[in-house]
Amino acid sequence: MEMEKVPAAGYKIVGLPVYGFDRRNILRNFKVLWNLGKSITMAQKLIKEFCPDVAVGVGGYASGPTLWAASHKGVPTLLQEQNGYAGVTNKLLAHRANVICVAYEGMERFFPADKIVMTGNPVRQDLLNPMLTRNAAAEYFGLDMSQKTILVVGGSLGARTINESIAQQLDVIRESNVQVIWQTGKLYDKQAQALLEAQPSPNVKQMPFISRMDMAYKVADLVISRAGASSISELCLLEKPVILVPSPNVAEDHQTKNALALSSRNAALLITDDKAREELVPQALRLINDDVQLLSMSNNISNMAQHNSAQRIVDELCRVVEENEK
Repeated sequence: MEMEKVPAAGYKIVGLPVYGFDRRNILRNFKVLWNLGKSITMAQKLIKEFCPDVAVGVGGYASGPTLWAASHKGVPTLLQEQNGYAGVTNKLLAHRANVICVAYEGMERFFPADKIVMTGNPVRQDLLNPMLTRNAAAEYFGLDMSQKTILVVGGSLGARTINESIAQQLDVIRESNVQVIWQTGKLYDKQAQALLEAQPSPNVKQMPFISRMDMAYKVADLVISRAGASSISELCLLEKPVILVPSPNVAEDHQTKNALALSSRNAALLITDDKAREELVPQALRLINDDVQLLSMSNNISNMAQHNSAQRIVDELCRVVEENEK
């Protein structure tokens, strides 16, 4: 994604061929090591030519060679760990980092405590529009203001389990007094359209992608989502009650750890991927009609919000650069 988005925003990007180790096919790791060595060489050349004042890593594979090359050239480094369970790359780089910005408490079990700064994760600023009204958001989606609304999101590609959970109980949703905004992702768009043509459901607004997430969040009384770090940070700031269905197909099951950080404080309801098809829709319909629990979850998740995260990370960057120049 970044190979398209970064140039579109007007910045140069250099791709490295590094990728993770294959635990199932050991022989393929000879190629992994070859590409790792190649990536380190490329990163060393990049650091030498660009001469950065500071290097930032956010845990992806490319962060490894780049920050290793930067630190060995004496360039100060900052790590940003978005999740409640630290990734392998950040754990390997932590001992050489100048500062580590985190979004969850208890991260000293992964990183040196004296390097940790609680900043939270940056979020899209357009979501925090104080001028946006619920009426305007409801009108945008063609919703009835007298009914409650569930927002279902699974990412731009979609989340198969969440989509199947909605699809399998569409008849129950259709008979409920609840509206649903259903972002299926582009991979499941045609399937969902065919299903809704066969089973017309006026209270379900289906689309492959939501361009105005600020509108969607504003009108939602309850959100159903995967448990990615950015999504959780947004939900905390927007004080939205949420049912989290962590993806099992992520490194070190970090989405489950993210979700547990909220559910353990009654700030979210966690439903595991294997139970979602059976439990997700019944739990969502129960919860959205429980105003007391919705309010409690909203209050609890707002207490976990980290405000002005992007600015706080920039402040740490400036501090690191200034200290390095002394």
